[in-house]
Order: sequence, then C-alpha cells, then structure tokens
Amino acid sequence: MSELDADKVKLFTGRANPVLAQKICDHLDVPLGRGRTEIFPDGELMVRIDEDVRGRDCFVIQPTCHPINSHLMELFIWIDTLRRASAGRVTAVVPYFGYARQDRKDEGRTPITAKLVANLLERAGTDRVVAVDLHAAQVQGFFDIPVDHLNAGPVVAKWIRGLKLSNRVFVSPDVGNVKRAQVYANMLGGEICIIDKRRKSATKIESKAIIGDVEGKNVLMVDDMITTAGTVTEAMKILKEHGVKDIYVAATHAVFAPPAMERLAAAPFTQLAVTDTIPLGERAKPIQDRLVQLSVAGLLGNAIERIHYNRSVSELLRESPE
Repeated sequence: MSELDADKVKLFTGRANPVLAQKICDHLDVPLGRGRTEIFPDGELMVRIDEDVRGRDCFVIQPTCHPINSHLMELFIWIDTLRRASAGRVTAVVPYFGYARQDRKDEGRTPITAKLVANLLERAGTDRVVAVDLHAAQVQGFFDIPVDHLNAGPVVAKWIRGLKLSNRVFVSPDVGNVKRAQVYANMLGGEICIIDKRRKSATKIESKAIIGDVEGKNVLMVDDMITTAGTVTEAMKILKEHGVKDIYVAATHAVFAPPAMERLAAAPFTQLAVTDTIPLGERAKPIQDRLVQLSVAGLLGNAIERIHYNRSVSELLRESPE
C-alpha cells in the first residue's frame, strides 16, 4: 500500500463511531483530523474544524446508526463545513447506511427515504460515498455521484476459515438470502440449505421446512444485518429441531434493536460474529461470551487509499458475496 501524505489527505470523524475512525487512521498511518462536534443548549449541532483543509482530499467517517437522525444531521453538517472551508474533495464514508431498507414503495402514500438521504448527501456537498453492505444494492443508483459499495465478504470469510469446521453447511434463513449463502458455499466449500417459511400473518408461521440435509452438521448463516433478530433466531429453532450440531452466525451490521438481545441471549447458537461498522458499547453484554467482533478498518482504509490515488477499488471485492 502506498504511503499516504498526511498533508494532502484528511480523515475526520463524527460522533457515531470514533473508535472505527481511529482504527482506519492507524491502518493508514495517518493522524485523525482535528475537528469536533459541539452541541448548543437547544440541541443544535456545530462542527468546528481545527486545521487547514483547503484543497485537501477529505474523508468523513460516520455510520448513520442509532440515533440515526442525529448522526445523519451531523454528517450533513460535517460535509457542509468542509465544503465551505474549500476542501478539494469530500467523501462520506458511511460504513452503515441507515434508511437503506426504505428503497421502494410497497404501498401507496409512503416515502422512498433511501433516495431522500442520497439527495440530501449530494445537496450537502458530498463528492463521493463509500458504504459497506448496503441492504439493497440498488441504492447505489439513487446517487448521481460515485458510490463505492464495499462488502464485508473477505472479512467474514477469513473468520469462517479460522473456525476450521468440518461437515459444514451454509443455511439461508429465508428465500431472500439464498444468493449470499450460495456464494459463500462456492467460495469456501460446503453444501447449501434453505429454510422455507410460509407465513399465515405477520406474527404466525403456517408451515416451516428445510430444503436440504442439516442433521448432524455444523451450520453457518451469513446475513447483512441483525436488527430485531426475529428471522435468525426462528431459523435457529427450526435447525435445532432438525438435529444440527453447532450453529455459527455472521452479520455485517449489528443493529441489535429491541428485542434482539433478549432473543439472542436465549438462542441456541455457538458463536456470532459481527463487524464494527456499528459500535457495540454495552448493548451486547448478554451475549458477550459468544460474540466476536471483526473489524472492517483495513477494508475501509484500503478503499480510502485507492480512492485518493485514483486506483481501482474493485480488487477489494474479489471475495464479495454479491
């Protein structure tokens, strides 16, 4: 990797995930930019940048996780501040892109909020966006600026290889995740099974079946995020009913919205791996003995380095499960 010129490249962070931002800086061997977000008594935010950014290539690292609206507004203000300070280029590094699930109208009189967020990022002055594992890949098309859609596949694949599991099978917890499971099975070796769930209503399952053989095998389930953990924990119950040995789960984004922790704490899995796109804090304490956190700092750092030197980012996607 080329050595970055710390005078030409500036990395800043909002309040959403400063630990990840520092890891990225450590990976690139550059200092974290001097700047801060201040809060007025009435709740308004003010961003102050304490160094010269005129003509520099600036990156703002800010996942839009909970509290999502506050972190989004802070990101807009950071971008506007850098633009008004005459930064040469401003890239929004958004490891977790909130509102990505609102990518279409499923019924009348509802918004497409992913498009709205894309519009706001552009209007604030963003030149480029970097994101990891968008919930819907088509969100890239909502932007009229370049989007580098990275995938945590290489990071997760390294963890899976380290498990050295024999007799393993990749399970898709629902039909919507079949492609991801298939690509991991092809990449790392293993069979694939699908859980077929027929819902009678939003809360009741009419029938459930497993397509494939899982009895006595080690199961691996990989998804882009765990929000309330309803789908993944229900899948675990079905798998245990069919005699699986151990269950390993990986997810890029640890959203962990209530009641995820209660469900996961009672779930029969052996190990759960998540990345650090979203900070865990104390939320994951109930499952900390079975939880592994993987870092995407190297992945994002390499992308930032390639973007700065106008080199291809596609090599980082060679093991992408998309």
